Amino acid sequence: MQGLLSDIPLLGALELIHATRQTGVLEVQTEVPYTVAFVGGEIVSGGIVDWIGLDALYASPLLAEVGSFAFERRAVTGRALGAFNHVMSDWARTTDEWKEICAVIGSPSRYYRGAEPLFDLEGGRSVRAVAREAEVPVVQVAQFVVKARREGRLEARDRFEWFRLRLQAVPGRSGRLPEPMPPLGHMVDRGEITLREARARLLGELRTGLRFPGSGWVWRDLVWEVQQDMESATPL
Repeated sequence: MQGLLSDIPLLGALELIHATRQTGVLEVQTEVPYTVAFVGGEIVSGGIVDWIGLDALYASPLLAEVGSFAFERRAVTGRALGAFNHVMSDWARTTDEWKEICAVIGSPSRYYRGAEPLFDLEGGRSVRAVAREAEVPVVQVAQFVVKARREGRLEARDRFEWFRLRLQAVPGRSGRLPEPMPPLGHMVDRGEITLREARARLLGELRTGLRFPGSGWVWRDLVWEVQQDMESATPL
């Protein structure tokens, strides 16, 4: 089974796989690519590239209207993440929550600083870093940051979790690679590249095949940030 999201809503494809008790993997190609694995029609796993689990599944764009999907029957093992209707309901609810959250914080990669525990370092911490240390879902920490920011207990910093990454160096005419490029954060701080250019370059490399540990959550956060840039630039 395969199709275009403009012709067949993803919800319909997910419900069909469940109703027919299929086992296999659904691959969704949209602005944020992700997979959903089924065993006997029940969802057992899912996520974005190498970011896998309920946190990642619920951050995947459930209501995407542009792109394509393809379901392949294959051997899959695992236990259901929950009753199908319950998982779908939570996914839809969290999709709406993420839209509201990112309108306030930009993305979980952005740094915040204040007197709150785990955010009280000199340079601040990102939502993702705090979620990893506290071992709680990213969305839970993001909801806390939204409330704390609105109450003036946390302030945003112009730093992002993905600042430590480096763009791929481009070979010169001789075919030899130049010196390794500095981390993106250093390039932004020194004015060698703007924040929007850094996002666009890194997102472009991910879309053309760049992979590294954490590429799934980086891809998700970059798209959220680009969407917020576009909305803030749109005249009312």
